[in-house]
Amino acid sequence: MMSMEENLIPANIMIADRHFRIKVEPADEETVRHSIRIINDKVMEFKKTFPGKDMQDYVSMVLIWFATEFKAEATSSMDADSIMEKLNQLEAIIDTELG
Repeated sequence: MMSMEENLIPANIMIADRHFRIKVEPADEETVRHSIRIINDKVMEFKKTFPGKDMQDYVSMVLIWFATEFKAEATSSMDADSIMEKLNQLEAIIDTELG
């Protein structure tokens, strides 16, 4: 039986001028690399917007940005689920009345 660790592939990544060697599932490699590109792009964006800070400040800004985006998407998803539930209830009422 293969362990989960045996399925992982090594990946060399760079975040904000620091190199890391990580292991990822082969199916997740492209997602991880895409996320790294987003992180590095955001670091560069914050460096241009707020010059003179150190790299840790920029990484912290990106972390706050990601957390805010994640929360906004989760809230939006919950709102969409709530709307769908209400629409389904409304549809059931209409079906009952027309039925």
